[in-house]
Amino acid sequence: MTTPHRGMTEQAAQASIDQACRMLRLPSIRAQFPDMAETAARDQMSYLGFLAELLMAECDDRARRRSERRIKAAQFPRDKSLRAFDFDANPNIDSATIHTLANCEWVKKGQPLCLIGDSGTGKSHLLIALGTEAAMKGYRVRYTLATKLVNELVEAADEKVLAKTVARYGRVDLLCIDELGYMELDRHSPELLFQVLTLLPPRPDPGPYRTTWLITITHPYQANVTLVSFREMFIARYMSDVSCDT
Repeated sequence: MTTPHRGMTEQAAQASIDQACRMLRLPSIRAQFPDMAETAARDQMSYLGFLAELLMAECDDRARRRSERRIKAAQFPRDKSLRAFDFDANPNIDSATIHTLANCEWVKKGQPLCLIGDSGTGKSHLLIALGTEAAMKGYRVRYTLATKLVNELVEAADEKVLAKTVARYGRVDLLCIDELGYMELDRHSPELLFQVLTLLPPRPDPGPYRTTWLITITHPYQANVTLVSFREMFIARYMSDVSCDT
């Protein structure tokens, strides 16, 4: 049992707290406790209230760092946010719909989302912004260009490691695929991509949902955001002359 330290000086107390925070790995409390203690004394905060403030500061900072790590792991090419999106310049995009999508229920349920529109309508901005929102809410996210993904899948199929590649992408909760409409694909590539996306393994946590995806598709003279059937969209865009049993 630890012996209580009575009559400890202010300097000794601060040194002990600093040492304890290092041992317990509480960097936020270590950095903030002097100012927070001063505020607590000035506001005549109770011991329980002061302890709660310290612990919540540590929890909040850890949550922030986890979000930053998930956003970094997603490998987005640049920072984009919904707050910075110019809805006035894109009147066909309903801001209420986008902000509803930002709650990420569709990710939780494993529903795919396709952002369809002409060039310059903000599809990539929304893809990155919604992917960032998902990362901030605790989902594992991965960004990739469609060309990069297809090339990787073709190489994996040639090297007989396609299952391993699919499993790696299946570890994330949300796969963000950008610029699909810019691609010129041969007969084999879209069929391979379609099969891979429909065969992503179920996620063990949370629940029985599969890894879902968010895709931008270039479509001339159209600018909207909608939850659509990925199967119907993909076949119409790339596989009208390719047989598919899925």
